[in-house]
This record gives sequence, structure tokens and C-alpha cells, in this order.
Amino acid sequence: MKALTCHHFLQQSHKTSQISLPTLISSSINLPNHEIIRFKKPKSYTPMFLKTKSLHSNLEFSNFLLRGYCKASGFDYALKVFDKIPHPDISSWNLIITSQNQSSRYADSWGTFCRLHSLCFYPNEFTYGNALSACIALNFVNGGKLLYSLALKHGFSLDGYVRSGMIDLFLKCGSFSNALRVFNDESCVNVVCWNAIISGAIKQNEDYVGLNLFRKMCRGFPSPNRFTFPSVFAACAKLQELELGRMVHGLAVKYGEQQDLVVGTAIVDLYAKCGQVNEAMKKFSQMPIRNVVSWTAVITGFVQKGEFQAALRLFKEMIILNQEINNYTVTSVLSACANPMLFRESFQVHCWIYKTGFYSDPTVKNSLINMYSKIGAIELSEQVFVDMKDLMNPSTYATMITAFCQDGRLENAFSLLKRNFLEGLTPDISCIPSLLSIINLLELGEQVHCYTLKTGVLFNHLVGCSLFTMYSKCGYLYESYEIFQQIPDKDNVSWASMISGFTGHGYAYRAIELFREMLLVEDVILDETTLTACLAACSSLRFLKAGKEIHGFFIRQGDQKSVYGGSSLVNMYSRCGDLRSAKRVFDMMPFKDQISCSSLVSGYAQNGYIKEALHLFLDLISSGLEVNSFTISSVLGAVGDLNHSDVEKGLRIGIQLHAHILKLGFESEASVGSSLVMMYSKCGNLNDCLKGFNQIKKPDLISWTAMINCYAQHGKGLEALRVFELMKKSGTKPDSVTFVGVLTACSHSGLVKEGYSYLKSMVNDYQIDPGQRHYACMVDVIGRSGRLKEAETFIRNMPIEPNSLVWGTLLAACKVHGEVEIGKIAAEKFIELEPSSDGGYVAFSNIYADVGQWEQVLKIRNEMKGTGIKKEPGWSYI
Repeated sequence: MKALTCHHFLQQSHKTSQISLPTLISSSINLPNHEIIRFKKPKSYTPMFLKTKSLHSNLEFSNFLLRGYCKASGFDYALKVFDKIPHPDISSWNLIITSQNQSSRYADSWGTFCRLHSLCFYPNEFTYGNALSACIALNFVNGGKLLYSLALKHGFSLDGYVRSGMIDLFLKCGSFSNALRVFNDESCVNVVCWNAIISGAIKQNEDYVGLNLFRKMCRGFPSPNRFTFPSVFAACAKLQELELGRMVHGLAVKYGEQQDLVVGTAIVDLYAKCGQVNEAMKKFSQMPIRNVVSWTAVITGFVQKGEFQAALRLFKEMIILNQEINNYTVTSVLSACANPMLFRESFQVHCWIYKTGFYSDPTVKNSLINMYSKIGAIELSEQVFVDMKDLMNPSTYATMITAFCQDGRLENAFSLLKRNFLEGLTPDISCIPSLLSIINLLELGEQVHCYTLKTGVLFNHLVGCSLFTMYSKCGYLYESYEIFQQIPDKDNVSWASMISGFTGHGYAYRAIELFREMLLVEDVILDETTLTACLAACSSLRFLKAGKEIHGFFIRQGDQKSVYGGSSLVNMYSRCGDLRSAKRVFDMMPFKDQISCSSLVSGYAQNGYIKEALHLFLDLISSGLEVNSFTISSVLGAVGDLNHSDVEKGLRIGIQLHAHILKLGFESEASVGSSLVMMYSKCGNLNDCLKGFNQIKKPDLISWTAMINCYAQHGKGLEALRVFELMKKSGTKPDSVTFVGVLTACSHSGLVKEGYSYLKSMVNDYQIDPGQRHYACMVDVIGRSGRLKEAETFIRNMPIEPNSLVWGTLLAACKVHGEVEIGKIAAEKFIELEPSSDGGYVAFSNIYADVGQWEQVLKIRNEMKGTGIKKEPGWSYI
């Protein structure tokens, strides 16, 4: 039999008893859709119902009618019915407040509650709950507090509906402490309240508080449900608490909630974010229903682990299965394509994006810009940026500016920043650190500094850290430290960066003092970044005692990862000469990386353990561990030192290493090429020196200087000077070490005039103050040409006090030319400066011996005996 329609039973209402009418109204609410539509338009029957006067005579009928309109979304009609009720009860008021909330008339809802209260009605838990919902929507905290006070007064504050509403209000307004206080007022057994406070804690980044609340929940009542677990899994993923996440997973299985779609997706996300992609994939494959969030979580997990091909395969499977794909999925896939080896795949994904309409999404376009910049196709990044046209926003500008910064194009980045300002947009803060990272001009850095002060972003950790690092890089350490002090809540990255800044500018002692200051600050994480910065300061000072103390401190902290991820420890012990400790730490490391291997090889080589350095290098190659350019350079340095004792053996090993370098493709790197030049130079093989130099793709200052010194030390002065001129044409600025090689070349070729010219150019053109070695080289230039009196005058006119090296050089020149008088002056000065050295006595006695004045020779030898100085016996490798 066909069900009665609302229109039909209202027409027959005068024939129906008052008891059956609510039943009819109640049953009409569940009619098919086309029947409910009739109920939404009651123009024809409302007057009939009013004529029966049931609205006035029976309040229950009126409330049923209100409830029906609320369920059918007839909010305006519900209000008309409410206005006709002569004496509404609390249920009527609750229904009309609910109706106003459902129609998003939250201000009216609050006004209705105030009217109710003014008429001396006593609200119940539903009244308070509905009114609190209106306050939440309006962010009306004071109104919520008033409601909660009334609820507390009338005994409804412990009701789960009221309590959870108050917790939600405080959480939405960012007051987690007040929300927690409401929760802790009395013991709670309502699962909704527990879920609200746990979820709120995690959303407010109070993850550990949320997890502790979850532990308390599990120890008592109520039991967690499917709404509890997703928040807890999110906290475990954020904190990388994998083991805790596994235990929560076990609880989800125990309570039978793991098959829920949201819970299952949260489990997949946990394992993926904690790097356990295989477990995430296993759980994902067991899910009966998968949504776009679960697919995206697994794809993102593969991307984070570096398994880009697997991420792309999963994305392809999504397309084949016609699964829903959103912009988060697409941005994760674009992150996987940000690899130079996947250029073809990245272009295919770009075409798919264009075809499916995702190209109009600004977030996707930003990811495309970032992807192309990371694979070195900055021109394609610019093209995507130009295509955005009307979709330009601060985030897009920031992405493009960051792309230019990663490519080292400072001028383009600044130009785009100016355009951002001209279009009236406020730059996104995310591009400021990238911009500061490539600024090497103080004027530009100061402009960015002024902008950070004006906008107040200076106190952002990342911006502040980048800013004082920029000043440090530009050589303004005082300004760098001032900005560091202005950062209110310094994190471990800020401390580590400032410590590194002091170390890099030669203030390693100050760096260690800063670390001691850091230890007095609460809530600062002492991690591997901090350890590396502190140990670099100890390495710079060769301060083994402090290095051991810092090592011991981190061991007491119980941070095994910091202790046994010990590349910085190996480097510190190696540079401080404690190779036994360096080897012990190296052996304890579960995974040997390139830095630790290179540090130990370099430590052996620099401390004279050449065979040990070579054996370790061979062990690394045989074990299949990849070696980097720094390791190769260290080994080449060790081979160069081996040449002193066994030239033929050293050359043979050097040639083998050169072949291995060619195999690895390192020959074009400046550090390796420079080491090859120096190694062949020590072997006396100039042709191979030149070959090694020519293989360098972009020679740096060290490469040029190595080649100049190579020619200079082997008497090829003119060739050395030609290399120096080529170096200047390439735009490379020489340093003080380069000029030592240049002046040595002038000396070996007898180029006195050119020597004076280069010494003058050193000061006037490059603002380099000559040191003792430069003046000694110039004395050698003048002295070799026989102009000894001029050399003596040159020494006496030096702007700095000459040391024993300068006088010793003049003494050697006097011996060559048999000049006794000036030699005597030089010898006296040398002996005065180096009273315990036998060099001055021997050189001066040899001058007298060369001119046949044997009495003077005997006199000098007797003086040596009287002072207790003995001539060091000569020796030779031959």
C-alpha cells in the first residue's frame, strides 16, 4: 500500500486523532525523495494545519513539525512555525537553534540563545552544545566562556557534547592550554572529548602531549576508536617514532579498526614517512578500498626514499586503474622527476598534466618550475613561469626566484623580486633564505636585511640564520654575530651555523666558547650538525683535548647516531694527529661514508704514514665503496711525498692512480687535477704536469698556482710567467701563494725588473701585503743577478722587520758570488735571529773557505764549538 504523503495526512488531520498525528509526521520524514519535496513546499496545506489549531493546543505536534522542517532543510518554514508557537519549550528552542546553525546563521543562533536565556528558560546539554557550535563558527571565545560558565553552574559542564564543544572552541582559537584545562577539569569517559583533545594537541604541534594523552586513554576508559587512530599515527609519523607507531598499529588491529579506510591510510602514511616503504606497500596492498590519499602516501614514501622509478610505476598504475588523482599526487610525482636521469619521464608527466587540466593549478605549476630547475633546465622553468600569466602569486614568484638562486643567477633573482614588488605583491618568505645564500655583495645583502627588518621576518629561524651566514660569508663577522644575538629562540641550526662562522674566519676558540654557551640554553637539541660544527673548530686549532671532551659529552647524551655517524670525529682525530683514535672510530662506524674514508686517508698521508694511506685506499676500492675527489687528492698527496724516498715507485703508483682517475671521470675536477700537477711535479715530469693541468675543465686558483709553482721550481721561469698571464686573463685573482711562485720564477730566470713590477702589482692591483716569503724571493731575485749591495739596501728598506729567512737568502747569494763583507752582515743578522741554528755559521765559514781565508774558517768553527752548536751531517737518498 502506498505510503501517505504529507499533503494527504495534513488534509485529513481534522479526522485523525491527536495521538496518531505525530506518528504520521514522523513516518513522513522517511518518505522517498519525491515525496519529501512535497513536504518542502507546504503552501497548500499549512493554512489547513493552522486552522485545526493543533499548533496552539499540542506542543508535541509543533515540535514534530519543527523537526521535520529541519530534516528537510526548510529552515524558513521552521522559523515561521516557531514564531506561531505560543509557549515553546526547551526542545522547541533547541530545534530552532539547530535550524539556524544548519543554515549557517550563526549570529542568529547566538541571538536566539540570548533571547532564550533572557526569558528564564533553563538550557539543557543540547542547548549548550548547539550554542557552542555557533560560537565556534564565529570564533566567539568570550561567548563560549560565558556558555561554559552557565553549563558549569547548572551541572552540564561534564556532558560530553558541551565539553567537546568547548575544547573545539579553544583549539580553533589557538588556545591549547585552555582546551587542556577544560579537559582536565574532571575525569572524562567520553570518547569524543578524548579524540578532540588528542587531535587538537597534534594539530597545535604538541605532539608529545597528544601521544601522552593517548597512552592515558589506553590505560583506562574509553577505548580508542577509528577517529582516534589517524591523529596518533600522524604524530608518530611527524616525530619519526616508528616503534611507537608499530605498537599503535597493533592496537588498531586489536580494536578491529585497521580495515577502516581513514585508519588504513594513516598507517600507510606512517610507514611511508618513516622510510619503511616496503611495509607501507604491504599494508597498502591489503587495503580492500584505496583512496587518493593512500595512493599519494605510498608514492611520496618512494620519493622520500629516493626510489623514483617505483614512484613513477605506481603513478602509472593509478592512471591505468582510473584512480582519482589530485594535485598532491601530481606534486609528489613531479618531486620524483626532479632528477637529471629522468628528464624524458619528467617531460612525459608534464604533457600528461597539460592534457588532464592540472596545468591550471598554481601548486602544480610551482612544482614544475622547481622540477625543471633541479634537473638543470632553467629555461623550461622560465617558460612555465611565463605561462602562468594571471595565476601569478607570491608563492610562484618565490619558486622562480629560488630556481634562479639554485642556478646561481643572482641578477635574474633580484630582477624578479623587484617585479614582485612592482605588481603590489608581498614576497613569500620562503625565497629570502635562497636569495641570501648566493649573495656575495654586502650592499645587496644589506638591502635584503632592511626588508627583513621592515616586514618582521628577521625573527624567522631560517631567515635569521641565512642572514647572519650571509654577513659571515661577506667577511663581516661582527655584524653576523649581532644578528645571531637578535634571534629570540635559536634552534640547533642557528647555533651550529654561528659556530661554523667563527671557525671559518679563524676564531675557532670563540666557536668553542659559543658551544659552551649553547649548553646552558634549555630546549636546544644537540645533534650531529652541532657536533660537526664544534669538532671542526677543534680540528682547526689541532685542539685534541677539547675534541675528546666534546666527543665524550655527546657519548653521555646517549645519541648513538651522532657518535657513530662519526665522519666529523674521524676528521678531528686525523687532523689532530691521533690516528689510533681516528681508526678506532672509523672501525666502529656501521656505515663508512666517503668523508670518513677521505679524512682517514688524508690523516695518514699528512702524518707521514704513506703506506698506510695507500693500503687503506686500496681496501676502499676492493670493498666497492665509492671514492670521491677529496679522497683521490689525499692519496695523490701521499704519493707525492713517497717520491722523496722512492721516485720510481712513486711515479709508478701515480700513473696507476691517474689511470683510475680517468676511469672514474674525475680528471676534469680542479682539486684532482691540481693534485696530479703537484704529484708529477715532485716526480720531475713536467710534460705530465701539463697534461694533468689541461684536463681540468675549469681551473681554480689552486690549479693555476700549482702549475706556476711547477714551472718555477724546475727553472722554467718564463713558462711560469706565461701561465700567470693566462690566469689573469681567465679572471682568476691571484693570492699571496701565487705571487710566491711568480717571484720564484723571476728569480730562476734572472728577471729583476719583472720581479719589482710583480711585487708592486701585488700591492697596488690586488691589495695583498707582501710577507716574509715574498721579500725573501725578491732578495733572491736581486741576489742571483749579483746585485748584492742593492739586495742589502732592499732589506733595510722593507716595511716589516726582516726575519731569518730573508737574511739567510742574502747570505746564500753572498756565498754564490763570494761577497765577504755583505755576507758577514747577513750571517750576523741570521745568527742573531737563529742563535741555535748551524746554518748561518756553516754558510759564513763556506764563504771564507771559497776565498781561501782558512783562519776565519777555523775561527767560526771554534765559535760553533763554544756555543755547543754542531753541524748537522749531510745525507742523501742515493
